[in-house]
Amino acid sequence: MGRKERREREQKRENYAAQRSSEKKKNTLIAVGVLGVVAVIVGYAAFQFATMTESAPGGPENAGELGSAHSHTGILVKIFGDSFDFSSPSYQLKNRWIHFENNDGTTIHSHATGVTLGYLFESLSIGVDENCFVFPNAKEYCNTDTYSLKFFINGQQVDNIVDYVPMEDDRVLISFGDETPEEIQAQILELEAQMLVK
Repeated sequence: MGRKERREREQKRENYAAQRSSEKKKNTLIAVGVLGVVAVIVGYAAFQFATMTESAPGGPENAGELGSAHSHTGILVKIFGDSFDFSSPSYQLKNRWIHFENNDGTTIHSHATGVTLGYLFESLSIGVDENCFVFPNAKEYCNTDTYSLKFFINGQQVDNIVDYVPMEDDRVLISFGDETPEEIQAQILELEAQMLVK
């Protein structure tokens, strides 16, 4: 084998190695660029999610920015004397503005000003108005000649709670049935005895 052939083979090896090295650098730069773009997109999305305001998709109408409030409200829902349990996973953390959390179903956490109880129940797929309380499974409890839906805020009866904005340490009772005034008073006392989870 001549010197010329050996030199040509060495040249081919060097060219091949240089080409492979160049391709690796190019692929690495492309990968770093793509990962950088993905990181920027994820960072921007996380920032937008963390700073959502009332104009954000899914946000409640007339509500302040997330973090503009942090209040805790006790709630008790009684249907024919039985307490409804909001602690199941299907009722936990359904939106960031107002929710139940930490497997607790007795304390409503509000994280923005102007968020109503109506928005809370809407996010839980529960229909509520002055006449009916309707669960996601379509079971409804509506006013009749015998049974009635009653709302109490801090022990005072109100006609409706849909537009009510809960405040720190408020207590909300929703009761359906044919309770006597004494039974309603016992439900209010039960609600007042509940510990708020803060």
